[in-house]
Amino acid sequence: QLQLVESGGGLVQPGGSLRLSCATSGFTLDYYAIGWFRQAPGKEREGVSCISSSDGSTYYADSVKGRFTISRDNAKNTVYLQMNSLKPEDTAVYYCAAARAGLCGDEYDYWGQGTQVTVSS
Repeated sequence: QLQLVESGGGLVQPGGSLRLSCATSGFTLDYYAIGWFRQAPGKEREGVSCISSSDGSTYYADSVKGRFTISRDNAKNTVYLQMNSLKPEDTAVYYCAAARAGLCGDEYDYWGQGTQVTVSS
């Protein structure tokens, strides 16, 4: 069974931090690129960050660059998204997804169910 499960979301004040986790099972994480996406009410889904399988190259949307950091722990089959200096506009449901081809920008084959992040005072 191929699964991705997000966790770590919650309510945080502006300027605060959260660390999201994407726990994977049923496949070897080493061979997949993992992307983080988010969708806010009334808005389309947008890419946030991605980490490739080959050399661990990372990519970030301009809106989060310098504030978010993606990392992976293949031994734990887990990808993390450290989110610092959070803003109200970061409020969204965050999803992780896996691309079998192993490169960011490829088709994402598997998706988690999402975790809610709310940034508000």
